[in-house]
Amino acid sequence: MKCYELQGPSGINGLTLVDKPVARPGERQVLVRLKAATLNYRDLLIIKGGYGSRQKFPLVPLSDGAGLIEALGSGVRDFAVGDRVIGSFFESWIDGQPSDAKMRAALGGAVDGVLAEYRLFPAQALVKTPEHLSDVEAAALPCAGLTAWSAVVKLGDVKPGEMVLTQGTGGVSLFALQFAKMCGAASSQPRPAMQR
Repeated sequence: MKCYELQGPSGINGLTLVDKPVARPGERQVLVRLKAATLNYRDLLIIKGGYGSRQKFPLVPLSDGAGLIEALGSGVRDFAVGDRVIGSFFESWIDGQPSDAKMRAALGGAVDGVLAEYRLFPAQALVKTPEHLSDVEAAALPCAGLTAWSAVVKLGDVKPGEMVLTQGTGGVSLFALQFAKMCGAASSQPRPAMQR
C-alpha cells in the first residue's frame, strides 16, 4: 500500500511517499480501505512538529478519514466487509473521562493517522458512516465535527435565542454554526443600509 510518512518535524517537504505491506487484521481489528481524509489545523501543526514529545516519527499524518471495510479480524461482530465507516479521533477513548492514556492514542500524532490507502483500526474505534453522507463529508466529522459539538452542545449548552460567535470559516466554525442553528440560537441579521 502507499502512504505518506513524516520523517521528522520538517514541514510539508518532510512528507515521503512510501510503500508498506497491507496489514492483516488481528483479533477485534478491522482493515479499512480509506476513501477520503480531511486536513485540520491540528494536522498542519503536527507536520511542523508543533506537538513536541506527543508525536512519534516516522508518522503517517492526518487524523480524520472515512472508507470501506476490506477485512475483519476474529471477534468483530458489529461490522461486515463493505460497510462504510469513520475512524475515531481518539482510538482508546471509548467512554468515561479523559485520561493521559486515552489522549495518547490520537490519530496522526502519537499513533499513525489516515494518509494511507489502508489502515487497521480497533473495531471499537469505528462507527458506520451515515448513509446520507459521502465519504468526503463523513471524513470531516471526527475532529472538526466533534470539536464543534462539544463546544456548542455539550459544554456550551446553547439555548434558543442565545448568540454564538465563531472565529473564521474553517471546519469547526462551520459545524458550530450549524449546531448553533440546530439549538435555536439567534441569527444575526444584517443592518439595512442607511438612507440619505
